[in-house]
Amino acid sequence: NSPVWFNIGVPGRAQQGSACFINSVQDSMESILDLVKTEGMLFKFGSGTGTNLSVLRSSREQLSGGGTASGPVSFMRGYDSFAGSIKSGGTTRRAAKMVILNADHPDVLAFIRCKAEEEKKAWALIESGYNSGFNVAGGAYDSVQFQNANHSVRISDDFMRAVMDDKGWDTHAVVDNRVVDKFQARTLWREIAEAAWVCGDPGLQFDSTIQDWNVVPNTGRINATNPCSEFVFLDDTACNLLSLNLMKFQNEAGTFDVDRFRRAVDICFTGQEIIVSNASYPTPAIGKNSEALRPLGLGYANLGALLMSMGLAYDSDEGRRFAGAITAIMTGRAFAQSARMAQVKGPFDEYSRNREPMLRVMEKHRQAAYALSTSPESADVIRAARDTWDDAVNLGRIHGYRNAQATVLAPTGTIGLMMDCDTTGIEPDLALVKYKKLVGGGMLKIVNGTVPAALRKLGYDSNEVKEIVEYIDDNDTIEGAPHLVDDHLKVFDCAFKPVKGARSIAPMGHVRMMAGVQPFISGSMSKTVNLPTEATVEDIEQTYMESWKLGLKCIAIYRDGCKRSQPLSTSLDKKKEPEAVVQYSAMRHKLPDERKSITHKFDIGGHEGYLTVGLYEDGQPGELFVTMAKEGSTISGLMDAFATQTSYALQFGVPLKFMVDKFTHMRFEPSGFTKNPEIPIAKSIVDYIFRWMAAHFLPAEDAEE
Repeated sequence: NSPVWFNIGVPGRAQQGSACFINSVQDSMESILDLVKTEGMLFKFGSGTGTNLSVLRSSREQLSGGGTASGPVSFMRGYDSFAGSIKSGGTTRRAAKMVILNADHPDVLAFIRCKAEEEKKAWALIESGYNSGFNVAGGAYDSVQFQNANHSVRISDDFMRAVMDDKGWDTHAVVDNRVVDKFQARTLWREIAEAAWVCGDPGLQFDSTIQDWNVVPNTGRINATNPCSEFVFLDDTACNLLSLNLMKFQNEAGTFDVDRFRRAVDICFTGQEIIVSNASYPTPAIGKNSEALRPLGLGYANLGALLMSMGLAYDSDEGRRFAGAITAIMTGRAFAQSARMAQVKGPFDEYSRNREPMLRVMEKHRQAAYALSTSPESADVIRAARDTWDDAVNLGRIHGYRNAQATVLAPTGTIGLMMDCDTTGIEPDLALVKYKKLVGGGMLKIVNGTVPAALRKLGYDSNEVKEIVEYIDDNDTIEGAPHLVDDHLKVFDCAFKPVKGARSIAPMGHVRMMAGVQPFISGSMSKTVNLPTEATVEDIEQTYMESWKLGLKCIAIYRDGCKRSQPLSTSLDKKKEPEAVVQYSAMRHKLPDERKSITHKFDIGGHEGYLTVGLYEDGQPGELFVTMAKEGSTISGLMDAFATQTSYALQFGVPLKFMVDKFTHMRFEPSGFTKNPEIPIAKSIVDYIFRWMAAHFLPAEDAEE
């Protein structure tokens, strides 16, 4: 993960090696402010952090010393501001942060609404002309709050059943557990979906499911996650992430090399274990728990590219079976290696207190592997997954496990490009052609490099592949490409619909893929369910509901275009054009060939000159000439240019009063006393000229101004 890239190798002392942290906070001012410091140090070294703020008393409750509490949403403003001020690891990467609130907290409604309300403020600023980019100083998103954290509501099975049955839902005071508000559960549910429709937040975390998969419940409950929701573990813990590029395990025949994958898991997981006791941690509590529990986060990237290269559609039963089997092999092999390390080094410190709960969860993983349905294409990997989990469970019963957690599926956004990945984490490709907005400005066109391999796997010859790829490059879509069989289009479906196309992965396609791999991961996965721009609030409600029913731990959605700026898009940004454009052209009103004029001699601090004003027939000024008596060529040239500019301004209709207001009282040399009793002192030649013109050509009240 990024902190290893940023920090490991600096000589002299142990360095922070974990990317993901979960912090706790207590209901005291000291603890609230301590969290600011802890988060700041984590952000400094390139890590992200998540915290459940539900222990903070609500804005509806009293303080012990009198007065009313501020509530968690108020403190979130301060946390968010600090996060936005710190570059992660000293790079251009910004801090990553997760804030969670339980659905029964009295401030849950304000929490649900807060980010959407700020998003609407950003829209108004953008409409007023503010820059719409992220990380732009003084821009729209720099001027509103809650832009540096993901928000999630923690909900239980009881809440979800109340939504389904249209029953009531109560919020409870933090201090004395009294009922504060009574809602219909569907009212809060609708508020969540409406806010997510506006800005993508809040996401949901399904607490009952999370606790059911907790391997150390006798040590503590799981209250929070890291910013991307893949590290789902106890408070005050850290997780070192490592991701394998799945495409590197595809052999020349286009099949997945299970043996090489297993060996890579052994090596990488062992390396992660070594880091645990050789890294630094920001607080004593995190250091203690990391040593006692030793959670790790092995994962992978490029799943979307692997499936495409094998001719498997992301949203297909076969694609989900294959993804589930690979994930099962990875996690089972990691726990088997953890058991082998426990044989040598001993199990993690808290294992004896949690042996039975952990073995129960390990058995759940194994049962899920045996529940995978087989097919000719995936038979080998599914058989390997089952064998791997047999080893993991049997070795664990004998030796215990060195690590309480083994795997997560991280976003791999920062390291994915360096790993030569076409797709990140468990995600499908966003689009076959993407335009990435660069921090320093400009756009980078990224074309999926997996398409040729997928076409060859599907049976296309080299000439057909060449023509199809050229078509994609020219049109930013594969739809309509020459030679392509319609039934093969689904293999190339992406998260977002291309501008010139009609196809994309349906939202439930994302959810079903997540459900296909969730039983085989220790933690969870960083995965966004992408919805099209035209998706409705009801679509979001359905997506969230199905996520719970299918057994996911966490879910986040993003409706394309809901934010006025996004780092990746499927087309070059285009300015919104007005429906009709009316062009106005300024008209020049020239003076007649013969016109009256006034010439005035002036003296400013001993510098003599003459100004001549040509007049229209109505006596108003239309041109200006300025001649300096004894000045050099530079000042004479400047005054000539100034007079010409003034003449054009007058002839194109610029009001004289406007120029008088702008140019009077400008101070520069020559300046000083004059011989004109009406203007005894001039601050500059320009000041004198326009004060004289004001006195002669403007109404008295305007001239006095």
